[in-house]
Amino acid sequence: MQRLAISVCVLAAAFAAGCGGGSSGPSTSPTPTGGSGSGSSNVVTITIKGVNGKLSFDPNPAGVLAGQVVVFKNGDIVTHHVSLDDKSMQTGDIPAGGTSQPLAVGGVNAAYHCTLHPSMVGSFNSTPTPEPQPCTGYCG
Repeated sequence: MQRLAISVCVLAAAFAAGCGGGSSGPSTSPTPTGGSGSGSSNVVTITIKGVNGKLSFDPNPAGVLAGQVVVFKNGDIVTHHVSLDDKSMQTGDIPAGGTSQPLAVGGVNAAYHCTLHPSMVGSFNSTPTPEPQPCTGYCG
């Protein structure tokens, strides 16, 4: 369990370092610490269920506490790419069955969407999930 926590910390730090110096996000990134026996986890997994508006992500909205990171698990059969609506963070392409790098969004109130399928929408914490974009052309 401790190795998993250390791996998550290393991945989150590497991701944060690779993002560059944008100033639109919080000034500090939460650093996860290993959960040990308390039943709580520092990793919140959001499952991508498919192209289905507000029902595309589970849970939605997702509660993410300060110090937690989010990973997106692609449970769909096509590739997805999740971006915060303010463009401050994104996952990169997540292939079918794949999992994103951890995103340090703990305590952030934000909405997000799939850049490949804009009708797929979700949110963290107290931000209401926006209405999905209307589907035009191929939406699956």
